[in-house]
Amino acid sequence: MVESFLVVAGQVATLFLLIGVGFVLAKLGVLTPEGTSQMSTLALYVVTPCIMTRSFETQREPGMVGTLGIFLAAYVLCTLLGILLAQGCFRKEPLDRRGPLRFGAAYGNNGFMGLPLVMSVLGSEAAIFGAVSAVGFNILLWTQGFHTMGGKVTLRSALVNPATVGTAMGLTLFLTGWRPPAPVDNTISFLADLNTPLPMIVLGAQMAGADLRTAFTNRRLYLVAAVRLVAAPLIALLVLLPLRLEPMSYCACVVLCAVPPAGATAMFAQKLGRDTALAAQTVSAVTLMSMLTLPVFAVAARQLSGLG
Repeated sequence: MVESFLVVAGQVATLFLLIGVGFVLAKLGVLTPEGTSQMSTLALYVVTPCIMTRSFETQREPGMVGTLGIFLAAYVLCTLLGILLAQGCFRKEPLDRRGPLRFGAAYGNNGFMGLPLVMSVLGSEAAIFGAVSAVGFNILLWTQGFHTMGGKVTLRSALVNPATVGTAMGLTLFLTGWRPPAPVDNTISFLADLNTPLPMIVLGAQMAGADLRTAFTNRRLYLVAAVRLVAAPLIALLVLLPLRLEPMSYCACVVLCAVPPAGATAMFAQKLGRDTALAAQTVSAVTLMSMLTLPVFAVAARQLSGLG
């Protein structure tokens, strides 16, 4: 178990070193806020659909559709339980602060950090679980999550976003077995390879703009961390264990439930006029705290599932 912990911790540390690259570049002024925004747009609207598409470019095996369907149901169930827990917190806070705090506690960094982490911990073959989880995650994010921030929910925002578009493209390839011409497929693969380094560098640059000293003196953020980093993955770890899911499916679900707050916390806060400073501090501080919790839950999931 100690060896497994060190391996997973090393993989998590690699992701945080990439975050550190973005942090240092932003502090040095080499990476400007405008540049960070452009890189974020590239990651969200180009790289995300490409990694989703490539994740489904796998040979369909008997029972695979059923396994992925069960995984999606399990992931949505755990996410909903985490949302319910978050909704019970910060009742006395005004919407300006309540929205970012609840949102940060309920929604993890599924795309920017969850998918790279799943691939680092479980291998590239597990990418399809991250891709499938994005379907449920984005529907919840753009409906309940947007409402939590005080936004008006629309059908278009819930169903048409980069992750769902990429999933639709990937499912078409998965179900039909068709593959695009080699030049197109190679281009998708090269862009998909940016999925780990680019989002991590963007996240580090965003963290550089937050007041971390103030963040770590804000007691509310420790409650966000307790819900997001401990309660949410613990729910997945324990609730799903009796269901005896396929081992990789079980591990992927726990890891995806263990990631720190979504970058959308700050994005939605800015869009809807909430406390953007608090939102940025929430993402930054709790992401740093996740260095301690992510390896623990990743190893626990591997041990309990039998992957070792």
